[in-house]
Amino acid sequence: MGPVLTEVRRLPEERRLRLTWSDGHVAEYEYDYLRGWCPCAGCQGHSGLKIRYQPPPAPVTADSIKPVGNYAISIVWSDGHGTGIYRFDFLREICPCGRCGEVPAEIDV
Repeated sequence: MGPVLTEVRRLPEERRLRLTWSDGHVAEYEYDYLRGWCPCAGCQGHSGLKIRYQPPPAPVTADSIKPVGNYAISIVWSDGHGTGIYRFDFLREICPCGRCGEVPAEIDV
């Protein structure tokens, strides 16, 4: 098992989430970026094979964030969407920090 989230902090003025990991890594994810990577079947289709980035039609904010077990978080967005479960390993894979490497155009699930 890889690193787990130890803190999720909203940065409303910057429209970002700051995620802190058990291995000490810290990264900030723009709200629209995370919403565009929503992994739910409604956003990604039902094939369950790949997740693709799809930008939201309008800017969003994170209305609520809740843990899902010890492996993910769930975010309810200001556009009313909230069915995506963001696994920790998935969040690290799409980390936009630059140190983590280039984010792929699509991710195998």
